[in-house]
Formats: sequence, C-alpha cells, structure tokens
Amino acid sequence: MFTFLHAADVHLDSPLIGLSRYEGAPVKEIRSATRQAFENLVSLALERRVSFVILAGDLYDGDWKDFTTGLFFVHQMARLREASVPVFLVSGNHDADSQLTHSLPLPDNVRRFSSSEAETYRLDELDVAVHGRSYPRRQVDEDLTESYPDPMPGMLNIGVLHTSLDGRPEHACYSPCSLDGLRARGYDYWALGHVHAEEVVSEEPWVVFPGNIQGRHARELGPKGCVLVSVDDGEVLGVEKQTLDVMRWACCQIDASTATTAEHVIEEAAKAFDRLADETDDRLLAVRLEIRGNSAAHRELVARREQLLQDIRAVSLDRGGGRLWLEKVIVATQTPPLTTGASAQATEELGQMIRPLEKLVADEALVTDLADAFKALWTKLPAKVQGLVAQSNDDAWPATAAQVLAEAREIVLTALSEERR
Repeated sequence: MFTFLHAADVHLDSPLIGLSRYEGAPVKEIRSATRQAFENLVSLALERRVSFVILAGDLYDGDWKDFTTGLFFVHQMARLREASVPVFLVSGNHDADSQLTHSLPLPDNVRRFSSSEAETYRLDELDVAVHGRSYPRRQVDEDLTESYPDPMPGMLNIGVLHTSLDGRPEHACYSPCSLDGLRARGYDYWALGHVHAEEVVSEEPWVVFPGNIQGRHARELGPKGCVLVSVDDGEVLGVEKQTLDVMRWACCQIDASTATTAEHVIEEAAKAFDRLADETDDRLLAVRLEIRGNSAAHRELVARREQLLQDIRAVSLDRGGGRLWLEKVIVATQTPPLTTGASAQATEELGQMIRPLEKLVADEALVTDLADAFKALWTKLPAKVQGLVAQSNDDAWPATAAQVLAEAREIVLTALSEERR
C-alpha cells in the first residue's frame, strides 16, 4: 500500500486580489500566503511519506517578477529530493511555455511533462505509469487527452491534465474534454487542475479536482488544500482532503431590515466578527461584509459610506484579535417601500422617476457594454491601483457593472424619497 499527493493551481507569488492596505493590515502575511501554503504542501508530503507528488498545472501565476520565485520552488523540491520523492508536473494556462521567459535547472526528482506531445513516466517499483502533457501556450482549445497514450497493462495508470473539463462556472474554457472521454482512455485516476474548488467528479474511474492550495480572493471561500490518494494492490482506495491554506476568505451577510441607524448595523457587525473569530483556527481571515435588506438606516448608510467603512474596520481590528481583516464592505440595502399613508400621486411620481433606472439595471445588453467599458478602463490603471479593483476573470466584470447600476438606483431612490417626506 502507498499514497501519493495530488495538488494543483499553486499560483506561487500571485498577488491576493482585492485587499486594500490600511493601518494594522497584515501585509507581510498576505504577500507570503501562497509560499507558506506550498511549504505546508511539501511538509505534508514528507510527514505522510508519500511515494510521489503530482502538480496539475498553474504552479506559477505567470512570468516571474524576479528569480526568487523560481529559486523558492527549487528549494522546496530539493527538500523532497532529499527524501527521494519524485514530482510530476504539467504546465497550465498561467505557466505555459508562452507565458514564462525565465527558467532555472530543476532538481532531478522533478519531471515536467513536455508541451509538444504527451509523455509517460514509469515508477516500476510501484507499478505506476503517469501520463501528461504541458500547455505550449496560454490558450489551448483542443482536447489534449486525444493525444495521451494507451494505458500500460499491469500498472496503475494516472493521467495528469489541466482542464476545464466540460465547463465549470467562473473558469475559462481550456483543454475542454468530457467525462466519457476521460473514461474511454482506460486510466485509473485522473489528476486534474484548473478548477479552484475541490470536486470529486467520478470514482469510476477517479477523476478529481483538488482545488487550489490558497484562496486568492473573496470568491474562493473556505478551506483550500490538496488530496492524498491511497493505493493498494493496483487499485485506488480513496482520496483524503488535506488543508494547506494559511489565510482564508469568508463572506458575511448582515440583515439590516430591523436597523434604524448605522450604529445598529455596526453592532451587528461586531457580533458577526466575534463569531468568525472563533472559527479562524489561528489563520488570518479576510472578511467581505455585505449589508442587505430594506432598511430605515439605508440613507444614513449610503451617506456615511466612508465613515461606515472606517467604523466597521476599527471594530474588526478590535474583535478579531489581529487575525481578522476586513477586505470590503458592500452596502446593498434598499429604501423601505413607501408607507401606506403616501398618496397615490406621490407614489406614481416617484415610480416615473426611478423606473428608467430600473430598466437600465435589468438591461443585460447595457450591463455587458458597461462591463466592457469598465474592463477597458481597468487595463489602463497603474498596477497598484488595479490591485484594489482587480477581477479574477472576465466573468466578474458584468457583476461589477450590475452592482454599480444597482447602487446608482438606490442613491437616486433615497434622494427622491427623502425629498418627499
């Protein structure tokens, strides 16, 4: 019996997206999060005495800013080399041949699959054959598995592939393939990468996304890590999730429907932070706070948006024991409906004024146009400013545009409602 480790989407030295800097922010921990998570991965491999490690693409986030990224990886691989642990890796869309201009000699325990054709590496002492192919370029539209070799008789056959499979939400389509197509290859285990959420797609054969090892923004919530795969007598017995992340993301929603002032909302935020602080397990927790509901405090929340942010930020620093960091506050409250005492004429006048904005919010074509405009403007911003409003992929821009329109509607509605009181 033996075990191997399957991980993917390390994105070494990738900047964590959407985290603003302010007094008390743990900037050093944030910058080193992907490295610390990868160190945890190597330590886990050594502690559990795995027979080999598979890295299924996107080891890097793109070209290195300097050689320290590559040197860090070489050092970690040397730790595994001292324990005679081989490592098999493919390059994905972020670290494809066309994306990297730097390179360093790798320790001889690391086998990187060719990008020109599929290759097979054998571990005869374990009766294991590992098949894979790296990306030659970022955009790979073809099904790479069609070029993978037939399974080797009498061996445990593992396919390593960076893919969107048949499509996954919030992930660009790369090397698309189908579950039936993977099954047709006749392999025993498919070690996949690219999708940042853990998913066991199939157990016959095993087709597994381990997710990324460290969440990088507020849409990558919850624990992140890798899987340990147990094998006995040439058969995969199961996979075991292992947590590696050193920083975690959480989205917390506050119902402001009963709040009458901003102070009430701040009190509810403090209670939420107390609950979250008990769940950090000594990890740094980045929190996105969403304030929602039809609320009598809506106008004050909108008018005091900047002051509200600083007040809630102060509470988060006080209640989190230094382990809780407020990533963003989203005010998504709405003005309560007009009271029954309002005249029909006043209600109709207000409706006539706000209805055009409501049409804009519901106009998908306009939202798409605005999304393209936002993205075009974002690409012209300095890199430091981009980090404050960065989007993880193209699918995020329409949501940003729709949010801006919705906020504009609420600002106008609040002003008009107040004018009629």
